Amino acid sequence: MRVLGIDPGLTRCGVGVVEGSVGRPLTMIDVGVIRTSAHLPIAERLVTIERGIDAWLDEHQPEAVAVERVFARSDSSTIMGTAQASGIALVAAARRGLPIAMHTPSEVKAAVTGSGRADKAQVGAMVTRILRLDAPPKPADAADALALAITHVWRGGAAARIEAARADAAVRSAGQRKVVRTR
Repeated sequence: MRVLGIDPGLTRCGVGVVEGSVGRPLTMIDVGVIRTSAHLPIAERLVTIERGIDAWLDEHQPEAVAVERVFARSDSSTIMGTAQASGIALVAAARRGLPIAMHTPSEVKAAVTGSGRADKAQVGAMVTRILRLDAPPKPADAADALALAITHVWRGGAAARIEAARADAAVRSAGQRKVVRTR
């Protein structure tokens, strides 16, 4: 499974592509940051983010997109821009019909480090280890995007297998009912 992780932000929007499956080593395909200038009007900044995400989607052809769920922090001045960038990411993925998952920061930290209270350095260190990189991706927004993609591969893959097993069980159960009825 190839997943594009997006850590939304108005100034720095982290993007990272990871490929792999549950129980197998994951591979980083690409990582980066879409940057916008604080001196530009918000609408122009959002267009820049949209074009950047579209370019990543076109280039890497992910099977799913994982976006960090926006939550209210103590610094309310960044919430609106983060939410706007998140909306752009959701629209770009939805336009292509891609499955979208939203993961909370604590969910991502717990999946990658084992603790929902891990700091940025711990997340970066574990992303480096999980993906067998030489150094943590910089800035932290890039590492966070990879962590989102990793979380989705691990959790999304497991959820997909559970759903497939349920569907298979339902088909078998329906087949058994037909057999019972024909006797």
